[in-house]
Amino acid sequence: MTTTSDVRTREAAESPAVSAVEQLFLKLADFEPTVMPVVSVYLNMQSDQHGRTPDLQPYLEREFKSLAHTWPAGSPERECFDRDTERILAFVSERLENSANGLALFACHAKEFFEAIQLTAPIREHRIYVYSQPHLYQLALIDDENPRYAALLTDANRARIFVFGLGKKVDDDQVQGKKMHRVKVGGWSQARYQRRVENAQHEHAKEVAGHLVQIVREDRVSQIVIAGDSETVTVLMDQLPREIRDMVVEGPKMARDASEQEIFSATLDKIKEESAKTVAEKVDRLLEEYRARGLAVVGPEATLEALTNGQVDELLLSKLLEVTNEEPVQIDAVVAPEIPDAGGGTESDQPREASLPDLLVTKAAQTGATITFIEDSALLESVGGVGAFLRWRSS
Repeated sequence: MTTTSDVRTREAAESPAVSAVEQLFLKLADFEPTVMPVVSVYLNMQSDQHGRTPDLQPYLEREFKSLAHTWPAGSPERECFDRDTERILAFVSERLENSANGLALFACHAKEFFEAIQLTAPIREHRIYVYSQPHLYQLALIDDENPRYAALLTDANRARIFVFGLGKKVDDDQVQGKKMHRVKVGGWSQARYQRRVENAQHEHAKEVAGHLVQIVREDRVSQIVIAGDSETVTVLMDQLPREIRDMVVEGPKMARDASEQEIFSATLDKIKEESAKTVAEKVDRLLEEYRARGLAVVGPEATLEALTNGQVDELLLSKLLEVTNEEPVQIDAVVAPEIPDAGGGTESDQPREASLPDLLVTKAAQTGATITFIEDSALLESVGGVGAFLRWRSS
């Protein structure tokens, strides 16, 4: 039988505009929970200030050894975990890419499951989780902190368009306009020349706008940073459709021949700056909606219940929540995913332990809710770091 989640995952895999992280995120969200251990590993592979790459093997061996002792020797869980860690260590030893700054791996030998993704985008720190299903919180955080957006650097004669995502260039384009050469020939030459300049600017802006609109739609871009001289940008904005203009963020000043890396660094900073303003406004709207008993909930328990019911349209989650919820929480059968009996396991009637932030993210992924992380922890501190906009409210 083909389920909605199966169709969603297949459509994502077939779409070139969906990032590798998004594809993997959907696939992991569809993972059926199991009584056997599922290992999720996140590794920071960035070089230090001396250019040295981290030696991951000692760290992994030490952590895996400590975790292995939590199961009896010879138990099915221990055997599954040992097989997974062997495979993870082999991958790290043999298949690392020099360009990668982050690595995420997910494994469950009992279900013949193994996924790995190497990223240009960095991962903040090493993390290892063992649970009944893949740990999605960190993967969602990586995607949130490295958004896909378009950057346009333009003047009257040339435009350079880039699409960045997950810490690297996804697409690029360049539009070269027609250069105007002034010839002094008489009293009316200035006016004629000025009209020609204006016509050339208009045609250049029209062509650039066409390229930008196509790239935005093909690459599923939701934000655009435009940098350039004010006159050229003004003419260009007039050529853009309203829905595209609404995506535009005013870019920083940059040299015409700025490098790709300079453009990426400067525009990403601008995107994050603009995002911080938008998020603050969104939290204000959430709290206003909640106070009016509208389509909003706040607090971990109420939000988790709404997610379980499929009510949540957008989940707002403080990044500090994972730090303040290091200890696992017990979840009852209403919230916990059903785990089939897999003979030889340790299934019991006792409530299972889970990471609250990860459970919130997983439920959001499984129900198609948007996930927004909040950098400023103070914004949601009064409501436990969690809230959500609802699709509908139960009576």
